[in-house]
Amino acid sequence: MDFKRTDEQAMIQETARTFAQKELEPVADKLDKTKDFSLIVNNVKKLAELGFMGLAVPECYGGSEAGAVAYSLALTEIGKVCASTAVTMSVTNMVAELLVEFGTDTQKQKYVPNLVSGELVAGSFCLTESSAGSDPTGMKTTAVLHEDGYLLNGSKLFITSADYAGIFIVWAVTDKQAQRGKGISVFIVEKDTPGCVIGRNEEKMGQRGSATNEVLFEDCRIPKENLLGELNGGYGIALAELAGGRIGIGSLSVGIGLAAMDFATSYAKERIQFGKPVSSFQALQWMIADSYTELEAAQLLVLRAAFLKETGQSFSREAAMGKLYASEAANRACYKAVQMLGGYGYVEEYPVERFYRDARVTTLYEGTSEIQRLVIARSFLKN
Repeated sequence: MDFKRTDEQAMIQETARTFAQKELEPVADKLDKTKDFSLIVNNVKKLAELGFMGLAVPECYGGSEAGAVAYSLALTEIGKVCASTAVTMSVTNMVAELLVEFGTDTQKQKYVPNLVSGELVAGSFCLTESSAGSDPTGMKTTAVLHEDGYLLNGSKLFITSADYAGIFIVWAVTDKQAQRGKGISVFIVEKDTPGCVIGRNEEKMGQRGSATNEVLFEDCRIPKENLLGELNGGYGIALAELAGGRIGIGSLSVGIGLAAMDFATSYAKERIQFGKPVSSFQALQWMIADSYTELEAAQLLVLRAAFLKETGQSFSREAAMGKLYASEAANRACYKAVQMLGGYGYVEEYPVERFYRDARVTTLYEGTSEIQRLVIARSFLKN
C-alpha cells in the first residue's frame, strides 16, 4: 500500500494549511466569542474561490474533482485552526456531492455550480428532528402533493449553517402508510422560499462560530421538480450521504486533536516547574506519545475510508470506524492538552480551552459514537 500523497493532494493540503494560518487563525477566536457570522461567510467565500467547497465534485459542475482523499487532508488542515469553518465546509461539500449523485441534470446545472462557487454561500442538511435523531425514520415533517408541487410542514433541529445557507436539502414523509423508513423523500428548498423559516440560533458549548438553527416549514410550497431522487427513496439517500459525511467529521476531528496537542507540546517545552521544562517529566511525555499515536492512527482510518470512497468501493463501515475513533481520539487529546497546561488550559487566554469545547460535538453529529458502533457491529454480524 502506497501512503505517499500525490502531487495534487500534497498541493491541496499545503494550500489549505497556508489559507488556515493566514486567513482563519487571525479571526478564529473572535468568531468563537462574538458569533459574528459575517466572518464565517467571508471565510467560506474565500474557500470557494480556492475550490474547497466542491473538492470531490466534477469539474463540469464547477468542482475541483480532486477526490475524497484530498478533501480529507484539506479539511483536517482547516479543522486545526477553525472547527466552525471546517464543519461548514464539510456539510456544504456533502450537499454538493449529494446533488451530483442523486440530482437530475437540470438540478445539477441549476444548483451545484452556484453552491461550490460560494454564490449560495453554504448548503444545509435538514434531517434531524426532535423525535428523529439517531433514528431518522421517526421524523414527523411531511410533504403532501398539492396541485403542481408539494406542501412541506414540520421542523428540523440542529441544522448547520442555516443562518446563511442558500440551499436546504430536506427530508420529509411522503407516504404515511408505508413501512417505517420506506415513505420518506428528499426535497431541494431554496433560501427565502415562502414558508421556510429560520428559527433560533442554538447557544452551543463549542463550534460557536458555526450557525446551528431550528428550521421550520409552514405550508412551504415546493415545485415537483425539486424532488431529489426517487419518490419515497429518501431514507437510502440519507444513509449513503451520512457515510460520506463521517469522513468529513473524522477529518476535522483529527485537525482539532492535532491543534490541541501541537499547542500543548510547544507550551510544555517552555513552561518551567521544579527548575526544568515540564516536557521533561514522564507523565507529560506519555500524554504526548499516546495522543499523537492515536491521532495518527485515526487519520489513517479516515484516509482509508476516503480512499475506498474515491475508488468506488464500499466504505460505509470504514467511515464509521474512522469517525468513531477520530472523534474519541480528538476528545482524549484535547483533555490531555488542557491537563498539560494546568490552570492555563482552563482559561480563554489559551486556545486549548476552545479546542476542548469544539471537539466535544464530534462524537455526536453525523451519528453518535454509539450509532457508529452499531453500524460497525452490524456490518460484521451481517457478514
